[in-house]
Amino acid sequence: MRITTKDWLLVVATGLALLCVLGILVILLGQIVWNGAPMVTPEFLTEAPTADMTGGGIFPAIYGTVFMTLLMSIAGVPVGLATAIWLSEYASKRSRIAPIVRSAIHNLAGVPSIVFGLFGLGFFVLFVGGTMDKVFYGDVARPIWGQPSILWASLTLAVLTLPTVIVTTEEALRTVPRDLRDASLALGATKFQTIFTVVLPNARGGILTGVILGVSRGMGEVAPIIFTGAANFLPELPDDLRDMFMHLGYHVFALATQSPNVDAAEPTLFGTVFVLLALTFTLNLVAIVIRSRARRALSPS
Repeated sequence: MRITTKDWLLVVATGLALLCVLGILVILLGQIVWNGAPMVTPEFLTEAPTADMTGGGIFPAIYGTVFMTLLMSIAGVPVGLATAIWLSEYASKRSRIAPIVRSAIHNLAGVPSIVFGLFGLGFFVLFVGGTMDKVFYGDVARPIWGQPSILWASLTLAVLTLPTVIVTTEEALRTVPRDLRDASLALGATKFQTIFTVVLPNARGGILTGVILGVSRGMGEVAPIIFTGAANFLPELPDDLRDMFMHLGYHVFALATQSPNVDAAEPTLFGTVFVLLALTFTLNLVAIVIRSRARRALSPS
């Protein structure tokens, strides 16, 4: 095969584009590690922030982020998995509903995250929470459920992560050979038994990867929780689903824009960004490890 001048130009252009992307990534991560890693000490990870937000630690933000991520996963992952199983295993090719559902899911994935925040405020906080207050407490001077809280923020992010979980799970289920399903059904297993004993175990690597990637995306989102439960300074840990909470991403935003002394808060800012990126990269690394192990387990020895 003869290599032409156009081929060389394409190689050079794509190579330069790759170098630009890698260069930006190295500069960005290098700056964060250089300025943020020295701030990560036991005191920084276990203490509460001070009132001026220039000292102390970020433990309430870490706790709030983990607590919110746990609630988000409990609320969103089962719904996403069930929807993907229905689309892949139960919806027939002639079904008119399945294409509509898939189109809605893809459109939902393209909605800006700030819109999810407004949706969470209007639906979860004002409608659901307000209705609960009227039903259970009558006319109250101060809202009990109809106010921003960690519960409504978690449910809002659960809706945001649904498209990622559904799409990746459905693709993972499609990779399972049809012959395995037919063999299970031929041996007398029901469709339900086939799904839970044959299909899901063989697709667990892709499913877990998609779930972790969706959860890691939701963990780092800030815009939706601004309206639904996050607080910029709250040293107390949330011990109730109705409490507001601190979040690592929102804490970064608050340090950069609302601190009385932004320059003095810069070390804390970089340290918080470093911890948030470390948690996100850890989740993505776990997804890569799970996927590689699942592929080795399914590959013939």
